[in-house]
Amino acid sequence: MLAKRLDVVSPIQHKVTEMVQTLRLAKKTSKDDYFQHLRLVVLGLLIVGGIGFVMKLIGEFVTFGTTGRFG
Repeated sequence: MLAKRLDVVSPIQHKVTEMVQTLRLAKKTSKDDYFQHLRLVVLGLLIVGGIGFVMKLIGEFVTFGTTGRFG
Protein backbone atom coordinates (compact mmCIF):
# COMPACT_ATOMS: atom_id res chain seq x y z
CA MET A 1 0.00 0.00 0.00
CA LEU A 2 2.83 2.38 0.89
CA ALA A 3 4.70 1.60 -2.34
CA LYS A 4 1.62 2.44 -4.39
CA ARG A 5 1.24 5.76 -2.58
CA LEU A 6 4.89 6.62 -3.20
CA ASP A 7 4.37 5.94 -6.91
CA VAL A 8 1.69 8.63 -6.98
CA VAL A 9 3.55 11.16 -4.82
CA SER A 10 6.83 10.97 -6.71
CA PRO A 11 5.51 12.25 -10.09
CA ILE A 12 3.58 15.02 -8.34
CA GLN A 13 6.63 16.05 -6.35
CA HIS A 14 8.72 15.98 -9.53
CA LYS A 15 6.25 18.27 -11.35
CA VAL A 16 6.18 20.72 -8.42
CA THR A 17 9.98 20.80 -8.38
CA GLU A 18 10.03 21.51 -12.14
CA MET A 19 7.51 24.34 -11.69
CA VAL A 20 9.56 25.93 -8.90
CA GLN A 21 12.72 25.75 -11.03
CA THR A 22 10.91 27.38 -13.97
CA LEU A 23 9.61 30.19 -11.77
CA ARG A 24 13.11 30.81 -10.43
CA LEU A 25 14.46 31.15 -13.98
CA ALA A 26 11.65 33.43 -15.14
CA LYS A 27 12.32 37.14 -15.11
CA LYS A 28 9.90 40.01 -14.84
CA THR A 29 9.49 42.01 -18.04
CA SER A 30 10.40 45.67 -18.04
CA LYS A 31 7.80 48.41 -18.19
CA ASP A 32 8.86 49.33 -21.74
CA ASP A 33 8.43 45.75 -22.97
CA TYR A 34 5.05 45.51 -21.26
CA PHE A 35 3.75 48.71 -22.85
CA GLN A 36 5.10 47.70 -26.26
CA HIS A 37 3.20 44.41 -26.08
CA LEU A 38 0.12 46.23 -24.81
CA ARG A 39 0.25 48.65 -27.76
CA LEU A 40 0.56 45.77 -30.22
CA VAL A 41 -2.40 43.93 -28.68
CA VAL A 42 -4.58 47.06 -28.70
CA LEU A 43 -3.56 47.80 -32.29
CA GLY A 44 -4.46 44.25 -33.30
CA LEU A 45 -7.84 44.51 -31.59
CA LEU A 46 -8.55 47.81 -33.32
CA ILE A 47 -7.60 46.38 -36.71
CA VAL A 48 -9.74 43.27 -36.28
CA GLY A 49 -12.63 45.33 -34.92
CA GLY A 50 -12.31 47.81 -37.79
CA ILE A 51 -12.39 45.03 -40.35
CA GLY A 52 -15.46 43.54 -38.67
CA PHE A 53 -17.17 46.93 -38.60
CA VAL A 54 -16.49 47.54 -42.29
CA MET A 55 -17.79 44.09 -43.18
CA LYS A 56 -20.96 44.69 -41.15
CA LEU A 57 -21.41 48.11 -42.75
CA ILE A 58 -21.02 46.67 -46.25
CA GLY A 59 -23.47 43.90 -45.36
CA GLU A 60 -26.02 46.43 -44.18
CA PHE A 61 -25.77 48.42 -47.41
CA VAL A 62 -25.94 45.34 -49.62
CA THR A 63 -29.02 43.92 -47.88
CA PHE A 64 -30.72 47.31 -47.46
CA GLY A 65 -32.40 47.16 -50.87
CA THR A 66 -33.30 43.48 -50.76
CA THR A 67 -34.96 43.06 -47.36
CA GLY A 68 -38.14 44.93 -48.29
CA ARG A 69 -38.11 47.34 -45.36
CA PHE A 70 -39.68 50.06 -47.45
CA GLY A 71 -41.83 47.91 -49.62
